Amino acid sequence: MLSVVLPVYNEEKNIERAYEAIRDVLKGAGIDFELVFVNDGSKDNSFEKVRELAGRVKDGKILGVSFSRNFGKEAAIFSGLSHATGDVCAVMDCDLQHPPETLVEMYRMWEKGYEIIEGVKRSRGKEGIFYKSFAKLFYRLISKSTGIEMYRSSDFKMLDRKVVDEYIKLPERNIFFRALSSWLGFKSAVVEFDVKEREYGKTKWSIKSLVKYAVGSITSFTTAPMQFITVSGVVFSLFAVVLAIQSLVRWASGRALEGFTTVILLLLIIGGLLMISLGIIGYYIARIYEEIKGRPRSIVNEIVESKESK
Repeated sequence: MLSVVLPVYNEEKNIERAYEAIRDVLKGAGIDFELVFVNDGSKDNSFEKVRELAGRVKDGKILGVSFSRNFGKEAAIFSGLSHATGDVCAVMDCDLQHPPETLVEMYRMWEKGYEIIEGVKRSRGKEGIFYKSFAKLFYRLISKSTGIEMYRSSDFKMLDRKVVDEYIKLPERNIFFRALSSWLGFKSAVVEFDVKEREYGKTKWSIKSLVKYAVGSITSFTTAPMQFITVSGVVFSLFAVVLAIQSLVRWASGRALEGFTTVILLLLIIGGLLMISLGIIGYYIARIYEEIKGRPRSIVNEIVESKESK
């Protein structure tokens, strides 16, 4: 059986559409399935729609998991995979920007023995200039720091049961699903898809949330920012040696050193670098603090199941 995990945040108009679209595709392909809707603290009637859907559907199985508040998409994905019961699990967006038709192609790849099927974007759809530029910068940074090509990557993936079991064993609280699926290893394949346009609602990603997600993802998966501090320190140390030699040469030749402009600029640059460095170190310490506390990734408030899934 295929379990399809769908994180939900303020998607009440897309719940029914997602169910019908996925059902039609998978039923037409003869694939037994369950849909796992994870309500990530929605402020609209999203979970009421899931509950109503679970109470009346006859085709496929519906499982609804509702958080006590908003814990974020990563927590929703983890919880959905933890509650999924299928032999293979897929993760996709509830707004259908990830095309359901691609699930069949992924499933056939799984039947051939592939254990991780990555959905990569052939095209990114319509995006604003700022969003596209920010995404390009973010993925370039994380690709360079991890050695994993991330620009076309997405959360649209299909994982074999043993991959899911290994994933949910991971103890860390701050998880970057998009990159960790590559880190896990296993036999993998790639399937391309075109990002579809939303029919209802609008993206939940604001500039603030994008920046927060980017910083959190990079620091949870790589120590590259810490290495940046080390590299910067080495560069400035070499610069200091060169400047010291220049000063000694001028002193020996009897030429007076020029005023304070250079000194002030150096103090400002070094001071700024030190503050940035302390900020990066502080952020990693905060991450360590969060991990040590050991709080759960999310709190489940309610679970609903369709009759067939009980």
